[in-house]
Amino acid sequence: MKNQPDILKALKPVYFWDVDAGSLDAQKSKRLIIERVFRFGYLEEIAMLIDFYGDQQIVETLCKVNYLDPKTLNFVSKLFKTPLEKFKCYTKAQLTRPLWNS
Repeated sequence: MKNQPDILKALKPVYFWDVDAGSLDAQKSKRLIIERVFRFGYLEEIAMLIDFYGDQQIVETLCKVNYLDPKTLNFVSKLFKTPLEKFKCYTKAQLTRPLWNS
């Protein structure tokens, strides 16, 4: 398991454009780090996060996220063998009806 400074240095600061990347804490900012790396990161970075946080913490965190794009959601669902219905962003999207049919 890597220590906190190593994991934060290995991630690109571009993923955290809206916050000060230098002030991130691996535990306190866990949700932001996991969400951004899974949405924008490369497989090597995803593998580093899995090594650092573990499967269970990542799945628990991603299940609580309000939005994941469909590709990322399906990737995470297949990678961790977790049904789509467990993800908040999936059930929330199912409840939202479109304003009109197109």
